[in-house]
Amino acid sequence: QVQLVESGGGLVQPGGSLRLSCAASGSIFSINAMGWYRQAPGKERELVATITSGDTTNYADSVKGRFTISRDNAKNTVYLQMNSLKPEDTAVYYCNALYSDYDLDEYDYWGQGTQVTVSS
Repeated sequence: QVQLVESGGGLVQPGGSLRLSCAASGSIFSINAMGWYRQAPGKERELVATITSGDTTNYADSVKGRFTISRDNAKNTVYLQMNSLKPEDTAVYYCNALYSDYDLDEYDYWGQGTQVTVSS
């Protein structure tokens, strides 16, 4: 059993900042990559940022220069620092983990989501 516990969402004014956290726990041998995705009302889920075990990062063009993804491998935790937030960043943000269990089978797992609302 694996859990992804997300935190840090909330309401913020345009131009403000938020920091999301996602901690993975359970039967995890290794985490190969973690990331953040988001889904706004009426839209499909889209990639925000990902980070591999080797710290290679990838960002959506819409967040480059404003968002920073990082991870703490010792804590199996990924962070998303979001600065200069815009109303169009409003969405449910989902944490994702690609991990291997102790049988070295690979899984793709999602968190429950955390709401981010950018509004004055």
